[in-house]
Amino acid sequence: MLIAQLTDIHIGFDPEAQPEELNRTRFCAALGRVFETPNTPDLLVLSGDLTDHGDRDSFARIAALLSEVPCPILPLVGNHDTREELLRAFPDCPQADGFVHYVVERDGLAIVCLDTLGPGRHGGAFCADRRDWLGARLDEVRGGPVAIFMHHPPVISGIDWMDPAPNEDWIVNFGAALAGHEDHVIAINCGHLHRPLAARFRGIPVAVTPSIAPLVALDLSPIDQDHADNRDLITTEPPSYALHRWDGTELVTHYETVSDWQILASFGEHLKPMIREMFAERG
Repeated sequence: MLIAQLTDIHIGFDPEAQPEELNRTRFCAALGRVFETPNTPDLLVLSGDLTDHGDRDSFARIAALLSEVPCPILPLVGNHDTREELLRAFPDCPQADGFVHYVVERDGLAIVCLDTLGPGRHGGAFCADRRDWLGARLDEVRGGPVAIFMHHPPVISGIDWMDPAPNEDWIVNFGAALAGHEDHVIAINCGHLHRPLAARFRGIPVAVTPSIAPLVALDLSPIDQDHADNRDLITTEPPSYALHRWDGTELVTHYETVSDWQILASFGEHLKPMIREMFAERG
């Protein structure tokens, strides 16, 4: 099973530029790449910040762009979104207790989609109700492999202006829900950071997929909120997406940047000896 993950699309950042808005153009390019490769996904996860302002028009536009996607779509809510408009645009999206969180089971893998929205906050939120919901769902699938998708990463990246404090309540609650389940939660996949990142949380691998919208600059030096030092914050790096491959035992993640490039080698007759040699080495 292949799960494509696109995140931080931010449709509506520049509403006056319709339909040539930069983020729309980047999203269309990424969608085209995802569904034109040999790696056609079985599921498409949209891990939050689908829109920039959470407005109805932006959600309607992104839903229209996704209307011909040939696989199920799993949308998550991000800090730039609103639950009400996401559910209006994706009426089949499950919800529970006022939160956009749900579980999808496919090919022996439980895919848990979480809601980390706190209205009015840039950073994450994960209240006691969400903690208890996640703990109950993990109890239900105990022993089976689980992949969690959520918008906000529960880790410190070192990009100071984007990071939470290490012991924010929402991170503590999320960690409490995972307690006792660390052996079968095999991955935590996030967005929000607008950069690729690999880390661990309670021993569980955490992966952040880079954004569709322009990326955050990689600057790991501390930032002084009272001193504008003219550092780079946002870059024109190309959009990226993740492709998670589940073979029934392991989840492996690939990342691809969406841009023009030249093909330097194709599998023709002249490369058959090399390919055969590489297979022979497998023993």
